[in-house]
Amino acid sequence: MNTQEAKIVLETALLTAERPLPVAELRKLFADELDADTVRVLLEELRRDWSDRGIELVTVASGWRFQSRPSMRVYLDRLNPEKPPKYSRAVLETLAIIAYRQPVTRGDIEEIRGVTVSSQVLKTLEERGWVEVIGHREAPGRPALFATTRAFLDDLGLRSLEELPPLETGAGPVPAELELQFAAATGAAAAADTPSLPLVPVEAEPAHVPS
Repeated sequence: MNTQEAKIVLETALLTAERPLPVAELRKLFADELDADTVRVLLEELRRDWSDRGIELVTVASGWRFQSRPSMRVYLDRLNPEKPPKYSRAVLETLAIIAYRQPVTRGDIEEIRGVTVSSQVLKTLEERGWVEVIGHREAPGRPALFATTRAFLDDLGLRSLEELPPLETGAGPVPAELELQFAAATGAAAAADTPSLPLVPVEAEPAHVPS
């Protein structure tokens, strides 16, 4: 199989896949006859091949996938005029705190936000598949530790937590760039139901990076 044929195989698999595909899985297309480095080179070539199209090939936490470019959203939304649910400011601020300070407990989140975190807020994030319990802190009551999931990174188009936009001193808890990513992932902007609060450090374990 020559290079062009191999790229066509990769292209077909990725265009028809329902989820991102990692290099290890893509190698199965060639009965593992191509090593991982070769597959990555072919994927980069394929990425360049689609550089001037409305669809782009990207890498996210779970692997490689084709997706529409952000500039196409205004047109694609016309095919699906239903309004997606809006996420409240409380939900997005809670998600941002977990993303930047993980793993954190509900008490940590409440300390940062200065208000009680309702069970519905955390339930919403868990049902969305963006947050999960990864353990319990060794403290009275053994409170649950929350962290973001691989799906969170995939939906925001990120490969790792290191790609989150940096926090700026004195800025609100949801950086503008991240809020745009949230909006793109959910299809709607946040509902401004609570004021922004500064995101200050909290005593917690080292950040959890999905494997």
